[in-house]
Amino acid sequence: MLGPAFVAAIAYVDPGNVATNLTAGATLGYGLVWVVVMASLVAILVQFQAAKLGMATGMSLPELCRRRFGRVGGRVLWVQAEVVVIATDLAEFVGAAIGMQLLFGVPVAVSAVATAVVSLALLELRRKGRTRPFELMSAGALMFVGAGVGYNIVVTGNQSVSGLGAGLVPGLGGAGALLLAMGIVGATVMPHAVYLHSALVQGRGMSAEDARRQPVLVRRILRVDCSLALGVATVVNVAMIALGAGLGVATGGAWTGDLVAAHSELAGRVGGAAALAFAVALLSSGISSSGIGTLAGDIVMRGFLGWRVPVHARRIVTMTPAVLALFSGASLTGLLVLSQVVISFGVPVALFLLVYFCRDRSLMGALVNAPQTTWIAGVAAAVVALLGCSLPILMLF
Repeated sequence: MLGPAFVAAIAYVDPGNVATNLTAGATLGYGLVWVVVMASLVAILVQFQAAKLGMATGMSLPELCRRRFGRVGGRVLWVQAEVVVIATDLAEFVGAAIGMQLLFGVPVAVSAVATAVVSLALLELRRKGRTRPFELMSAGALMFVGAGVGYNIVVTGNQSVSGLGAGLVPGLGGAGALLLAMGIVGATVMPHAVYLHSALVQGRGMSAEDARRQPVLVRRILRVDCSLALGVATVVNVAMIALGAGLGVATGGAWTGDLVAAHSELAGRVGGAAALAFAVALLSSGISSSGIGTLAGDIVMRGFLGWRVPVHARRIVTMTPAVLALFSGASLTGLLVLSQVVISFGVPVALFLLVYFCRDRSLMGALVNAPQTTWIAGVAAAVVALLGCSLPILMLF
């Protein structure tokens, strides 16, 4: 039963995380490490809740919404979820496009098409019942991204253990710290990962009735899965901040987080191997997370609408905006920022729906949230929602 959380964890090391964490490290050093840790703790709680909901009910969060709120409510919720999935695709495609451009020098348009083909291939693997290979590939991609970032930390140097320790102390000193902190939170708690995880845990040798009869076992398994997978993702995200801090020191503050410039700085200061590792890690992040976005989009449509649209046709439609945006020649960094702004509006919806259902004993049985868990999850959802909705306003001003 272990594995679904590693698939969801890919969403926590996507190109949006890479860009935000590197920028935070470059401009503020280790100052926002505590934000990554706190956001990751919330993410573990959120993903645990999503997995528990799927186990206890045998349905995904979108399916439960359609059943509880009816056809009209399901369609309204589907619209916002679909917009979030499209915006997520945009971020993933941009990351993969930058990675391919750095590695092979191919035009952005070509990399967009290549990413679309790979993401459809990943969906086909999952659709044909190859669940375990799909999960192993996701876990491998997570480790691959971490290995690339870790290698660059070692060869770049300029790291401070005391600085890293000080970064665990909450504080928002430095220009732009609040905006970056909100960006980290928004890039960490991803709505599509919540919808996805509630579906991934189903059909794993235990029915919903069995799960409700064995709450202690189910909780133990899900805690291990979520803590292990998202713990690795947390380490990778902290490592991204450390890499950004090291590069910022090496350049005397001249580099401020741009992904393409990071590749150039690594090549010029450390060597081609470091630049190659960075580009491969970014490409792995973009392609693997685009595959996860592909799967999440399928779950969202089937759950909220109950439509059995051919998955490839559905995905071609929802990937089209991302591909067209890359073909348009728009700024890649600007597209990344735009995608995070749109995603931030979907965060409160997913989190509050999750808390709403997990407190319902008629659905959850013995796996229902304890009152204190509901309170903690509700407060965490409210804080994340407030930060997520405030992010677009701060970006505008």
